[in-house]
Amino acid sequence: QVQLVESGGGLVQAGGSLTLSCAASGGTFNNYAMGWFRQAPGKERELVAGISRSGVRTYYADSVKGRFSISRDNAKNTVYLQMNSLKPEDTAVYYCARDRTPAGLAVHTTPSVYDYWGQGTQVTVSS
Repeated sequence: QVQLVESGGGLVQAGGSLTLSCAASGGTFNNYAMGWFRQAPGKERELVAGISRSGVRTYYADSVKGRFSISRDNAKNTVYLQMNSLKPEDTAVYYCARDRTPAGLAVHTTPSVYDYWGQGTQVTVSS
């Protein structure tokens, strides 16, 4: 059984930084692309960043381009999300998820493509 455990969320002032981590267990981590999603109250879950299995391909939502950076360490079965210049509108629960697509070469934006999800970590940015 695959398990994903996020950490690193918290309360930060606007302009600050946080780094989220997602530790995976129970599967072959380096065979799959991974994504970081977020969901704010009353809004749909959206992909903010994704990374292919090797890390060669990445995706960023327009709202976070230039501020967020996704990376992975396949030796540690961990994917990271570095978040800089945080804004109040970044406030949400952040989830990491595994893309079910074989080969893990592409990054997909649709939540239904992801089969395993972490429990989420709250990020709150105060103004």
